[in-house]
Amino acid sequence: MLNAWHLPVAPFIKQQQDKLIITLWLRGDDLPKRVTMRAEVDNEELALPMRRSSKSPAPDVVQWRGEIALREGQPRRRYGFKLLWDDRQLWFAPKGFSEIPPAKLELFAYDSPDAGPQWVADQVFYQIFPDRFARSPSRSEQQDKIYHHHAAGHDIVLRDWDEPLTGEAGGSTFYGGDLDGISAKLPYLKKLGVTALYLNPVFTAPSVHKYDTEDYRQVDPQFGGNEALLRLRHNTQREGMRMVLDGVFNHSGDTHGWFDRHNRGGEGACHHPESPWRDRYSFSADGKALDWLGYASLPKLDYRSDALVQEIYGGEDSIVRHWLKAPWNMDGWRLDVVHMLGEAGGAKNNLKHVAGITQAAKAERPDAYVLGEHFGDARQWLQQDAEDAAMNYRGFTFPLWGFLANTDISYDPQKIDAQTCVAWMEEYRAGLSHQQQLRMFNQLDSHDTARFKSLLGRDVARLPLAVVWLFSWPGVPCIYYGDEVGLDGDNDPFCRKPFPWDEKQQDAELLALYQRLAALRKATPALRHGGCEVLYAEGDVVVFVRVLGAERVMVAINRRAACEVVLPDSPLLNVKWLRKEGAGQVADDVLALPAISATVWVGH
Repeated sequence: MLNAWHLPVAPFIKQQQDKLIITLWLRGDDLPKRVTMRAEVDNEELALPMRRSSKSPAPDVVQWRGEIALREGQPRRRYGFKLLWDDRQLWFAPKGFSEIPPAKLELFAYDSPDAGPQWVADQVFYQIFPDRFARSPSRSEQQDKIYHHHAAGHDIVLRDWDEPLTGEAGGSTFYGGDLDGISAKLPYLKKLGVTALYLNPVFTAPSVHKYDTEDYRQVDPQFGGNEALLRLRHNTQREGMRMVLDGVFNHSGDTHGWFDRHNRGGEGACHHPESPWRDRYSFSADGKALDWLGYASLPKLDYRSDALVQEIYGGEDSIVRHWLKAPWNMDGWRLDVVHMLGEAGGAKNNLKHVAGITQAAKAERPDAYVLGEHFGDARQWLQQDAEDAAMNYRGFTFPLWGFLANTDISYDPQKIDAQTCVAWMEEYRAGLSHQQQLRMFNQLDSHDTARFKSLLGRDVARLPLAVVWLFSWPGVPCIYYGDEVGLDGDNDPFCRKPFPWDEKQQDAELLALYQRLAALRKATPALRHGGCEVLYAEGDVVVFVRVLGAERVMVAINRRAACEVVLPDSPLLNVKWLRKEGAGQVADDVLALPAISATVWVGH
């Protein structure tokens, strides 16, 4: 039997001046006579020779080495291995062995130079829905001002923090969370291990969710206005925390001055064909504005308008660049439904404009982090570097849901075994470079989904398994506020409950798990930057190892009954293991896994 090992990290890849040294490990009875490396220069395929090394990293393991020149070609270095015998050939790439050449976008990929934001992979993000996280003691009367919410057809509703959330008036119900409240809770977040914040929209808008933007250049008064955001930014900088804002550039709200459905400014595009902002929206032949998915309060922006392009991202002081400048100095943008952004009421020329947003952010701040919201496949944007990363629903959240909660994003039943789950995750990862994988935005849930705890239902004992997976799979983990203390909730609006600050309402054991895992990730470079090799995926058990240089982290997830797993004979596992989390046992090549458990070992 032939086995092969390669990951785009040390010890398999090493940069020496203007070249990459690439190493492939092979073991088996019938080893190939020759090995070549399929690489490319400016999209032209090359067959590069590899040399058999006299050194062996482990018993019976043969090393083959090749080089990729860095003085030419594009930064994304794609490569695979062609194994040759006298009468046959075999290919090796991220998805394993193949008798046919792998597709270009399923080869190993390593970015050199890597122009992406280097800081991202080292973070633990925390997503905050501002109205529901924390209310500041110094909140002013102006912040609780009652006004008529036109889209809902009634006044907004103000509730006390401990009042139960109901399904009525979901977008109009306010609990009074604000930006100074977040500032006050930074010590809590720091103790949790959080190093970066992602805030749902903070700009002026009539709804609680604020995706119906009324003014892109002003922070909503209910959140404390511009001054409160500046205080929060200064406070996060003092604590060494990053901050990413939510950019809603696919549509505005119908109360925005450009549109002005309710005739408050006099020249809005909604009622005035001669409006100076008319071309920023699309209208049907009968004069009706085209909106986002049937929501009349969310008119689609039309990027055929050069004035709109300049205002959103093209100009020196565009909205994208404005909030990355001093004094705000934000670290990046999360782009809402960015795959739908485009021209003429649809997504025409979408990639051009998404790339334009990213380029504008980088022009202002070279290390800005730009990630897109994609519930579907985000790889066409990532493979063209239109974004740094994406919310990793398709490559992480949904397969994990299927395996642990037996549901899909439509909340239809989806029962998958470990092999199917891992095949799904590995197939998705194979289309991304190593560095892109490390920057993908991994979450168990968000403001747009039911809480994972609620999805589990009677299988809630599996929740810690998912938390371990979140902190150990390639990508940057993001905690949706309250998940760490056991907050539950079905789909919107129930996934947006106020944070339970009364410790009697918190799951202290779960919170401690989050804290331990954040600390472990901080102390373990392989969890932040390592490659990933799946060791075992059958039935109810997934075992994988993160690899970086001489460091190894092995993670075992068992969703059902106690069992034993025999690990493969791998040179990656020739280390002494120290258990860091969970109750599993490892002896030689056998794992003894308790029922419904997640165990983490670190080895060197």
